[in-house]
Amino acid sequence: MLLIRRFEEKAGQLYGMGLIGGFCHLYIGQEAVVVGLQMAQKDGDKVITSYRDHGQMLAAGMDPRGVMAELTGRATGLSHGKGGSMHMFSREKNFYGGHGIVGAQVALGIGLAFANKYRGTDEVSITYFGEGASNQGQVFESFNLAALHKLPCVFVIENNRYGMGTSVERASASKALWKNGEPWGIPGKQVDGMDVEAVNAAAKEAIAHCRAGNGPYLLEMSTYRYRGHSMSDPAKYRQRSEVDEIRQKHDPIDHVRNLLKAAGVDDADFKEMETKVKEIVADATEFAKTSPEPDPSELFTDVLVGE
Repeated sequence: MLLIRRFEEKAGQLYGMGLIGGFCHLYIGQEAVVVGLQMAQKDGDKVITSYRDHGQMLAAGMDPRGVMAELTGRATGLSHGKGGSMHMFSREKNFYGGHGIVGAQVALGIGLAFANKYRGTDEVSITYFGEGASNQGQVFESFNLAALHKLPCVFVIENNRYGMGTSVERASASKALWKNGEPWGIPGKQVDGMDVEAVNAAAKEAIAHCRAGNGPYLLEMSTYRYRGHSMSDPAKYRQRSEVDEIRQKHDPIDHVRNLLKAAGVDDADFKEMETKVKEIVADATEFAKTSPEPDPSELFTDVLVGE
C-alpha cells in the first residue's frame, strides 16, 4: 500500500513536470481495495480494470520500473511506451489492462471468466469498475450473462463517491450499489474500502463463492480518491475539508500502521519500510527518465488490420 502511495505521488510530480503526458488517473486513497483483493487471489486469477490502473499493476507484482517507464512513454515500458497511463497490460501477471472506455472492461472481464470456465479451471476473474460506470448498460448486460452462465467473476465497484466531477448521490438512483446484481440473483456486499482487513475478508468470501462454481459475486468498496478524477481535474466540486477529514480519520495506510503498532512493530521498522519504498520509486523514476523513447517504427507494430 505504501509503495502504491509513494509511486502515485511521484507520478503526480512527473506529470506536473511534463514528463508524463495525456491523462493520468492516480489511485491515492484507494490502496486498501486492490491490496486486500490481491491478497485473496491465487496465481492464475485474472484482473481487469479501468483507466485508474497503476495501483492494480503494482499490486499484481508488475515491475515498478516498467510501470513508470510506460507512464513516461518510454520504449522500456510495459506496453513499449505506446499505452501510457491508461493502457498497460501484462499477460505474465494475468493483468488484462486498464481500459479508457467507461464500463467497457466489465464485458471483457466476463469474457475472461468464461474462458476460465470453458477451460475447466477454478480460476476467477476480478473485474474492477467505478461507481460512475455502475449504471452503464453494458454493465447490466454483463451481469445478466455472468449470472446466466454462472461465470466465476467477482465484480468490484470502487465507489470513491465521485464519477469524474459528479457525486454518486446526484448520478445514481440506486444508492446501494452492492444490490445492483439482485435482479439476476447475484449476491453482493458493501465493504469498507479504507480497511484492508475488511476488504480481504470480503474478497476471500466472494472468490470462494466463484471458485466453487456458484456464479458471480458483487462487491461495493466504499473508498475515496484524494486527488481529482485525473491530474487535469482541480476537483472544485467538493470541499477541501471533506478530503482533509478522510485523510485524518480514515486513511487506509494510517489504519494499517496503527494495527501494526498495536502488534508490536516499532518506529524503526516503519522508517525502514519507508526508506525501502522510496528507493524503489526513485530507482523506477531514474530508469524511466534515462530510458529511450520508442523508435518511430513502433508506430507500425501491434496494429490489427482487418479486411
